[in-house]
Amino acid sequence: MTDMTLNLGRFYINGRWVEPNSDKLFPVINPTTEEHFGMIYLANAADVEVAVAAAKAAFEACLEESKAVRLARLERLIEVSQQRLEDMAQAMVLEMGAPISFARDMQADAAVGHLQGFIDALKQQNEREEWPNGDVLVREPIGVCGLITPWNWPINQIALKVIPALAVGATCVLKPSEHTPLSADIYAEIIDEAGFPPGSFNLIHGDGPSVGSALSRHPDIHMMSFTGSTRAGTAVTKDAADTVKRVTLELGGKSPNLVFADCDLEQAIVQGVAECFLNTGQSCDAPTRMLVERSIYDQAVQLATKVVRETRIADPNEEGDHLGPLFDKIQFDRVQALINAGIDEGAELLVGGPGKPDGFEKGWFVKPTLFANVKPEMRIVREEIFGPVLVMMPFDTEDEAITMANDTPYGLAGFVQTGSRERAERVAAKLRVGAVHINGGAYNYGSPFGGYKQSGNGREGGPEGLADYQEIKTIHWG
Repeated sequence: MTDMTLNLGRFYINGRWVEPNSDKLFPVINPTTEEHFGMIYLANAADVEVAVAAAKAAFEACLEESKAVRLARLERLIEVSQQRLEDMAQAMVLEMGAPISFARDMQADAAVGHLQGFIDALKQQNEREEWPNGDVLVREPIGVCGLITPWNWPINQIALKVIPALAVGATCVLKPSEHTPLSADIYAEIIDEAGFPPGSFNLIHGDGPSVGSALSRHPDIHMMSFTGSTRAGTAVTKDAADTVKRVTLELGGKSPNLVFADCDLEQAIVQGVAECFLNTGQSCDAPTRMLVERSIYDQAVQLATKVVRETRIADPNEEGDHLGPLFDKIQFDRVQALINAGIDEGAELLVGGPGKPDGFEKGWFVKPTLFANVKPEMRIVREEIFGPVLVMMPFDTEDEAITMANDTPYGLAGFVQTGSRERAERVAAKLRVGAVHINGGAYNYGSPFGGYKQSGNGREGGPEGLADYQEIKTIHWG
């Protein structure tokens, strides 16, 4: 395995690792030990200008490249990504506390899985079409793209933004989360080894209020793609408004899991808890609201109590199926505050609660927590917690379940557990969400991902993910 910290403190601009203009340092912390293991520089306005200028200059050259050339480079990118999967996984163990087995199987695997999905989509896409009316439609790269990615799925979100930009011939400046710079640096090394043109991909580290805002406002950037909180996504949109650039957003969620009496209840509960707690609950589409038909509610609560109690917490360096820490103290404190709010507002605490698990005084570990008999107005029902916290509430009718499920400003995902295909289709059609998972159905690479309402706009993955990075031109012959 290579030295993961080799390029910490440098930016990747115009095909080279360069020293930043900024002298503002930021510590990178291991959430398992709470210890600093490196420092990065947070970019300033001069760093942003250099990176954007490199991407702007490279765009003209990239416009001349054929789809065949771009596809060949993406195939090379698969080879290099596969060679560096362990490096990416180990980086995410260190920087965000992802358990190593999970980091390999899901977090790092996304670098290859999404890439193959975009290769398939690009092969199938017609970049030039003749229409029956005699006009010609041409799909062209949008230009220079500003990409802002989060800490909770670092490589997954980088792949979902960088790959489609490069696939269609656009260029980009990536600002990953300043909390997870290691995996981003490794991805830059992968891009470099795969042979992408200098300036087509650029990486700078920085925070949202300075670098994120500067990218969003920059007149030479034609598109912003952001993943993160709804609050920050709103700020990106406002900053981008004056230059009328395209903005795509993948934001928060408070996804419902509708459990009907005709489902395989034990399987539904086991899967529901596992999905909610995946990535230590730090997933925007996690099914954190379990809505259960009243006739099986008590049984479901008993099963969920058992499953949550049996959920293991362990050092993320250990192999196996367990939860690691939250990624930093800010998130730990937020989760603790919301757990306490649930107690104060009268929710029934069945498992977990405030404080750290026994034996984990060091690190940002939290107790897997279960609340039952919650009320719709409670904060733990309304707000995205982003930790291993599940709430359960009963419903009487299918229509009531749908109303409860849609009673949220978010609309990223919905989950349905039922033995009736007709009911599943009926309910799925009425859920105001971007994805519906039925009886444990998982997201597949190559499908679009995104949400309704305040969960964002645009889609990532597959043909729709490519289209977000393209402009449409029509040619009319005389």
